[in-house]
Amino acid sequence: QVQLVESGGGLVQAGGSLRLSCVASGLARSEYTMGWFRQAPGKEREFVAAITWNAANIYYADSVKSRFTISRDNAKNTVYLQMNSLKPEDTAVYSCAAGGPLRPQLVRGYNYWGQGTQVTVSS
Repeated sequence: QVQLVESGGGLVQAGGSLRLSCVASGLARSEYTMGWFRQAPGKEREFVAAITWNAANIYYADSVKSRFTISRDNAKNTVYLQMNSLKPEDTAVYSCAAGGPLRPQLVRGYNYWGQGTQVTVSS
């Protein structure tokens, strides 16, 4: 019943930009923290960014803090991840998640997950 659908991934040259979107449907309440995670080949899934329902609290991984921006549009049930100055090491499958995590950087606090969208950054 609950569905998260990511879009916006693709191929981009180093230094370029992409904007990922995640549209949520079927949620009983809109007061969800939304997070972005990524998993690169041969690596564990890692936290990228998260945002609370009213955008009062925003969290970033140190590796992306100066380059990525997370935002949300509750009227559209959508969360965005604007990615600038992309690097080859940003290459990964990016997944969005929704829930009420006590620690937004940990995957265990999220209740719902999208299937992910591939981001590939070439040098």
